[in-house]
Amino acid sequence: VIYVLTHDSIGLGEDGPTHQPIEHLASARAVPGLNVFRPADANEVAEAYRSALLNPKQPAVMVLSRQNLPTLDRTNLGPANGVAKGGYILKEARGGEAECILIGTGSEIPLCLDAADILDSDGIRTRVVSLPCWELFAEQDDEYREHVLPSNIPSRVACEAASGFGWERWLGQKGTFIGMNGFGASGPAKKLFEHFGITAEAVVAAARTLVGK
Repeated sequence: VIYVLTHDSIGLGEDGPTHQPIEHLASARAVPGLNVFRPADANEVAEAYRSALLNPKQPAVMVLSRQNLPTLDRTNLGPANGVAKGGYILKEARGGEAECILIGTGSEIPLCLDAADILDSDGIRTRVVSLPCWELFAEQDDEYREHVLPSNIPSRVACEAASGFGWERWLGQKGTFIGMNGFGASGPAKKLFEHFGITAEAVVAAARTLVGK
């Protein structure tokens, strides 16, 4: 069974908090045996479907965004087939080993990429990890998970326009979550993201604090 869910965040906009999911991702991820996919672009959607179809005995949820999202230019980014492993390195740090890692899903991936460009330009070597399916990523062997999220890089910022419940699993003790701590509000999506501090600038500030630069 594949469930397709839309309107996945405060990006829903003017309908206000009664229509904006906050805790739903955390709730879905708590369901045993359910693969929850929150893809970042059209290519990740296709790969998520492929993964779900190749696992017919395991139900899957496609959590999709209402707002228009860009199809990522993969020229200098990791291939979308990394979705099959639940998470993958989308963008590697410039100029050496990463000092911090930005982790995102869905509509917040472009925001993480923008933040990484700013940080790299400021001399903070930054990796971006797309983590569309926690369940599949957790099933990977220790070597792969350590490759994507090395334990020697504790400076991590996760960004998701939803409740942060459960993110500590991937952030560790030192990481910072950028997202929702309460219910939403009515207004244009862009203004809501700014109002709740879900911006590239907020991610950059959190990363700088963690790295100490």
